[in-house]
Amino acid sequence: MPGESVQTAGELRAQLVARGARWSVSEHLADGERVPRPSLGLEPGVNLTPAAEAGTVDLRALVGHPSGNPHLTRRRAAHGLLTDVDAAAAGAEAEAGVAVPAGRPVAVDWRSRWGWPWLTKVKDQNPCGSCWAFGAAGLVESMARIEHDVWARRSEGDVHDGLKCTCGQGGNPETALDWIRANGGLADPDCWPYSTPPAGLPAERRDAWRAEYTPSWDRSGRTVRITDYVRLGDVEQQKAWLDTVGPLTACFDVYDDFFGLGAGVYHRTSDRLAGGHCVLVVGYDDAAGCWLFKNSWGTGYHVGGYGRIAYGEVNIDYWAKCGLRGTNIDPWSKRRLHAGSVYESGNGRAHRNFEMAAAAGGGRIQHWWREGDAPFAWSRGASFAGDAGGQPAFTGSTYNRNMESLHVTTGGRLRHWYYEQSVGVWRDGGAFGPGDAALGSTPGFIQSDYGKPGNFEVVVRTADGRLNHWWRINGAPWTWNDGGRFASGIAHYGPALVQTRSRHLDLVAARTDGTMQLWWRDDPNGFVWRPGEVFGAGITSAPCMVESQYGAADEDTAGNYELCAARADGRVEHWWRGNASGTGWARGAVFGHDVLGVTGMLQGSFGFNLEVVVLRTDRLLQHYWRDGAGWHEGPVIGPA
Repeated sequence: MPGESVQTAGELRAQLVARGARWSVSEHLADGERVPRPSLGLEPGVNLTPAAEAGTVDLRALVGHPSGNPHLTRRRAAHGLLTDVDAAAAGAEAEAGVAVPAGRPVAVDWRSRWGWPWLTKVKDQNPCGSCWAFGAAGLVESMARIEHDVWARRSEGDVHDGLKCTCGQGGNPETALDWIRANGGLADPDCWPYSTPPAGLPAERRDAWRAEYTPSWDRSGRTVRITDYVRLGDVEQQKAWLDTVGPLTACFDVYDDFFGLGAGVYHRTSDRLAGGHCVLVVGYDDAAGCWLFKNSWGTGYHVGGYGRIAYGEVNIDYWAKCGLRGTNIDPWSKRRLHAGSVYESGNGRAHRNFEMAAAAGGGRIQHWWREGDAPFAWSRGASFAGDAGGQPAFTGSTYNRNMESLHVTTGGRLRHWYYEQSVGVWRDGGAFGPGDAALGSTPGFIQSDYGKPGNFEVVVRTADGRLNHWWRINGAPWTWNDGGRFASGIAHYGPALVQTRSRHLDLVAARTDGTMQLWWRDDPNGFVWRPGEVFGAGITSAPCMVESQYGAADEDTAGNYELCAARADGRVEHWWRGNASGTGWARGAVFGHDVLGVTGMLQGSFGFNLEVVVLRTDRLLQHYWRDGAGWHEGPVIGPA
């Protein structure tokens, strides 16, 4: 448990000088201060897998395929892990100007690779011995980000309390990952948080303290699911994994001097064993001969919470390290990243299928889907409804990852349909709302975080050129409530509703003069919708807007708004706003042809690409996408 070392920082500094150490004591510790002793948590005698027992694995069999992250595809090609066809595709990228260095690099650091952040913020486990839960949660978080380009903060409390562990009880990452796999994944903190004993409890009561595990009842739709983890015993394969897949959990012995580690490469100078500890290895450096790790003692330790341990030191290479691949992201983590008729689900071989709903004539709605790996062809699913008067909004919810569809009816109302994942059936959720919703329009439809589970929030344009907000508390009696009308002179409104990180609701609508305007609702100020900035010109369709990962430096920072809308010449304008940087609305590009309107938009697992679905003047749907080279024309999907 936490406390203070018997050694002062000054004494430790003198010890390091005497031993010729390559590392220094944390600079914020004064010489006269005793070195703090934060919690550990590797259970004594724990049943970890020795590296020698894990041995080598078949990396080609495990990860010898393209990734949605194009950087990883190129790294796998450099290691010779891909098939000839896949390697040729990676080589084509290299010929296009993307360098693919052969073999393994001398250093990897997942804090910032290829100009992007990949790791969630450093957390603090204290005062409990739960390093093993933090290591496992950090692994799930980092792989969700690396494989799907999504920030998905996870709760260490979900696995710690799910295992019914006390505050003072140790464990190991393998046990945590086993529980996560067997219990439907790892939930977000709002579903069930990590908690610690009340301050002031005596040590013996603190050690025995345990939280009662009662997550929100929609947990099944709020977890990042995992497949089996991989044990890696060979150091060279561990480095190859760090280069081509992602971080690894690791455990090691802790001696008294480790608590004071600041900058430099740690090697042991103390003979006093304090216990065992687990961390997340996020890189390596051959020149310095060390592993780079992310600890769970807060940012006040080491260098911003990150440290370095020499290869082979304190048994860090005696135990196998654990890696993950094939994470399956929950809809809650993705809820700001899509709008309108299309979203990315966790379905399919690669857990990244595109799901789309589209009006199909005769009032019917057709479900379309696209597998998340080659050949990326669109396929028809089931059709449902019979009264659709416009394109539907489509999303995934926390109700066991159900698909949720909402459309304006031919009678000017709203109708909800949902796909019950557990039985594979579309069900009619009933009609509600105004009798004068604008025919041919698409409502804005999201699941917010108001209430647990989160409420459904809907905004639709009415025939009088106003906007009408409706909401549903997602619990008995499941009734929809009229949130009132606001704005005027609205010519077009559609899938452009987002809940901000500060829990506001933001939307953008097109006005009768062809400009666009942002409206926002600040909950503490009486649920009143307020007008925001006006921008653009010549817009003739409803805008479609998402919050992207661009500009989101970490899991708590708001990403940019990305917006697409059609204009009179049949082309699409892309606009963006820097929410974190304070950058105002700016037009990014103009693309496409013969476009009547934008029906859906998302940012998914494919290299931070933006994906857009448009309705063409011939009533067919078409997919466009944007990567680092610009906007590309994709397949025609139809009929719509």
